[in-house]
Amino acid sequence: MKPSIPKGTRDFGQQEMAGRNYIFDTIKSVFKTFGYAQIDTPAMENLSTLLGKYGEEGDKLLFRVLNSGDCFSKVNFYDFCTDDGVNSAALSKEVCEKGLRYDLTVPFARYVVQHQNEISFPFKRFQIQPVWRADRPQKGRYREFYQCDVDVIGSNSQLNELELVQIVDKVFSLLDVRVLVKINNRKVLTGFAEVCGFPDKVVDITVAIDKLDKIGLDAVKDEMREKGLSESAIAVIEQILALSGSTSVKIASMRSLMNGGSASGLVSETGLKGLDELEELFGFIDASGISSPVEIDLSLARGLNYYTGAIFEVKALDFAIGSICGGGRYDNLTGIFGLPGMSGVGISFGADRIYDVLTGLDKFPKGLKSSTTLLFANMGMDEARYVLPVAQALRDRGVAVEVYPDSTKLKKQFDYADRKNIPFLSITGANEMEAGQVNVKNLVSGEQKVFEKADIESIMDFLAL
Repeated sequence: MKPSIPKGTRDFGQQEMAGRNYIFDTIKSVFKTFGYAQIDTPAMENLSTLLGKYGEEGDKLLFRVLNSGDCFSKVNFYDFCTDDGVNSAALSKEVCEKGLRYDLTVPFARYVVQHQNEISFPFKRFQIQPVWRADRPQKGRYREFYQCDVDVIGSNSQLNELELVQIVDKVFSLLDVRVLVKINNRKVLTGFAEVCGFPDKVVDITVAIDKLDKIGLDAVKDEMREKGLSESAIAVIEQILALSGSTSVKIASMRSLMNGGSASGLVSETGLKGLDELEELFGFIDASGISSPVEIDLSLARGLNYYTGAIFEVKALDFAIGSICGGGRYDNLTGIFGLPGMSGVGISFGADRIYDVLTGLDKFPKGLKSSTTLLFANMGMDEARYVLPVAQALRDRGVAVEVYPDSTKLKKQFDYADRKNIPFLSITGANEMEAGQVNVKNLVSGEQKVFEKADIESIMDFLAL
């Protein structure tokens, strides 16, 4: 049987891991400068923790884990039969009590409630862990992928939202990737539903609008018709989505529409509050000197039901791929677990998509291709013993060093260094041993030098070229 891995998952070799660790280390370093500390949560959560937090479509994408042992032994399958076949949803609840986490935010909310007496609020944390979704694999979309989440909970201040935008700006500045930050507010989306006369359809409207970039306006309008919206209501939403201009112009136009200026003449107090929040946030952004472009996008919806305020999406400007960051504010996610009134906001960096962007734009530092700086060729048993103390002295100073394990043809050892992109090679033979020296060659430039065996600092200086 030919070995394989499940669709939507990937192996990562040495070079890929070097690139991924570069991303993780860069993101971590920025998180820490803003005062966030790291936590981890289990790969599995109770299904009761996960279900109902991501909307109907999200629930369908949860990977469920069968209970231990023969979980079907006590199941009466006739109890789950209907005229249309087996009720698989009900059956899965009977035999599955756990599921793989869909994201890091819901487990974080569970963690906060469970450990509320051990932490100080506002609580600032980050997590870098894999999540799983039973999605259809395609370019930039995987079933197993890493998220780099940063959240602060226990504060309503929009300075927290500003901080997230600053983090995004700093991370992608360090990665040398130009990005566009798009912001909207879920209260404004609620206002959509209220001013078009269908306040009970806010989820349907949000889900449809969230697909605008993928399926286009006509298909979005068809979906809203299927959900029971009238033509006049759809016309109001289309009018809102068509608004253009600067942030201040968009907010002013929206304020007029939310205050009874649409064709329906209806007023949305919730929508007006969302516009107030957007205006305050963009005031902070304008004052902070952020270098990345930031814009209001009234079509941005973010498909997760727990968002209640500002929502974010980040896209690479020079590489065609979906969003590489996303997040928003949630006012009562912890309330589901018994701790009401605890507002939080966070954003997630999609490490896998960021990796694809850096690969496509050739933005990884060249030195990442090698995990080793210097290779000592093996010229024989005596020669190997001779260079071992030099290799160890360099390792003690933080240099990545290998001693080739076998005494074999030099061509094979050169090929090994070439395949691993090792920039320096030492061929130290009998003559160097007799003179108490070490020979080191820069395989990139061709420069070669001979050093006294004990002169480790000079070798270090040469390796730093």
